[in-house]
Amino acid sequence: MTINTTTDTVKTPLAEWDLVITDANIATMDQRIAAPYGALEQAAIAIKDGMIAWLGKQSELPDFDVLATPTLSAKGQWLTPGLIDCHTHLVFAGSRAEEFEQRLQGVSYEQIAEQGGGIASTVRATRAADHESLFVTAKERLNTLFAEGVTTVEIKSGYGLDCENEIKLLEVARLLAEHHPVDIKTTFLGAHALPPEYLGRSDEYIDLVCGPMMAEVAAKNLADAVDAFCENVGFTRAQTQRVFAAAKQHNLPVKLHAEQLSNQQGATLVAEFNGLSADHIEYLDEAGIQAMAQAGTIAVLLPGAFYFLRETKLPPIALLQQYQVPIAIATDFNPGTSPLCSLHLMMNMACTLFRMTPEQALAGVTCNAAKALGLHDRGVLKVGARADIAHWQITHPAQLSYQFGVNKLLNLWILGRLH
Repeated sequence: MTINTTTDTVKTPLAEWDLVITDANIATMDQRIAAPYGALEQAAIAIKDGMIAWLGKQSELPDFDVLATPTLSAKGQWLTPGLIDCHTHLVFAGSRAEEFEQRLQGVSYEQIAEQGGGIASTVRATRAADHESLFVTAKERLNTLFAEGVTTVEIKSGYGLDCENEIKLLEVARLLAEHHPVDIKTTFLGAHALPPEYLGRSDEYIDLVCGPMMAEVAAKNLADAVDAFCENVGFTRAQTQRVFAAAKQHNLPVKLHAEQLSNQQGATLVAEFNGLSADHIEYLDEAGIQAMAQAGTIAVLLPGAFYFLRETKLPPIALLQQYQVPIAIATDFNPGTSPLCSLHLMMNMACTLFRMTPEQALAGVTCNAAKALGLHDRGVLKVGARADIAHWQITHPAQLSYQFGVNKLLNLWILGRLH
């Protein structure tokens, strides 16, 4: 700060920023702002070194060097945090479209499985695929999400089901992170299903998951978290507990496919381990919700799987809200139960199928989705957060849930860089 001795006034140095976005309406999703969507109208936002350096009413924007600082007018359109898809199975090979057709013609899932279909067919195709082909197909799917304003994606393994191929899937996910602007978080899901070579020997397979598989995943730093499928057609609560205990030994946080088809008390288990999230949860009970609330475990709803499987049991949304459990929404993109690669469609389904509000849906793919991944630097537009910002040609944030199939994305910044 310098003193002008002629006028005896104090001159404040000009703010130094990398980009200033003006003339914006901002859905910050910041709960500290007492307005729907945490909205600030007639606002501006400044970016420095990939982070949000200033945000507020444009009338309060500090002085900055307008000649040296790039500026962009949002022209009264809306900015939101970059969207976050916190539950996907993005890396796999093959298609299950023929099985989809068979089921519609009356063939049961059990009959399809007996013919070698179901998840076993995806495992075969994925094991046969090399790194390059898996990378290419996964990148196409990631590009689809990216085009919708998605800036962070979680990718699970789970279609290799042996050491070599689970590692391969996680390596491809890490490779995507190196060659794509979207930020990737990886999850080891070795306990996704029982591979055919372990038929009737599920405990032995869990030995493999908890031992050599997880040890190699941890040694190569390939996973940010560990997941499992605790279900009557998956793994028991006791087996899942073993997986979580092994994850804890490797200092990896846990999450769980829980209560999708029945109540196996998986939500209480993941809460006991202070897990990040319980996902699906159509059959979740009040005791599970109480445990999640106490542990800070996030509820992740997957309306695509609910829709595709023609489920009728609704997740207990009112109870989740009563106990103030944050609700995230994700695509669950996978070849068998949710081959739907659109987070905007999930937002619409959350409103139409689950009767959530558009504000709740947007929170589900921003601030709450970030919490479901254990991330505290994104999902909200505020000073100090990552400058992951989506710019939409909309007149109200509710349009992002209301309309599907018309992409309203104008600009997308990830860590302050325009893509």
